[in-house]
Amino acid sequence: MFSVEALPDTRIEVAVRADWQRLIEADLPSAGRHPSESNRPHVTLAVRDDLSTDAGRELARLGDALPVECRLGGAVVFAAGERFVLARPLVMTAALLRFHARIVDLIGPPPVRYTVTAADRWTPHITLARRMTAEQIGRALGIVGAPTLEGELTGLRLWDAEAKVVTPLR
Repeated sequence: MFSVEALPDTRIEVAVRADWQRLIEADLPSAGRHPSESNRPHVTLAVRDDLSTDAGRELARLGDALPVECRLGGAVVFAAGERFVLARPLVMTAALLRFHARIVDLIGPPPVRYTVTAADRWTPHITLARRMTAEQIGRALGIVGAPTLEGELTGLRLWDAEAKVVTPLR
């Protein structure tokens, strides 16, 4: 599985890492608990089972469209079976939608299991924690910082989940 990910600027990254740390200090699930160097705040633009070598090169060219202005919003909760995902959404803008559409146009529509990254179903966000119970979500919502924050998406990378390899594209 491959995911195409946009990376936020330092200001947004610091704010998200602070949320991760607050969750850890409250003994709650947190994306900050993953020790891998590749673990950093990001916005998933697309997920596919495989990508051609040509697609990888073309994705790098799309990185030239960065930076894209963005606004990090307050906390949002997504249902994931009987558990929940806590995230910070990015407010939709025309520029962000255009950038995402260019990615999807390049690599094609997603298979059914990744339809949440389709052009008409995508909800841009940065994950704070996964697999939270309802009780944990309630606690976490009172802990994370949720002020709106202006920033930019400045980087682009490709994550190969099978090989556990990050390829910087910009």
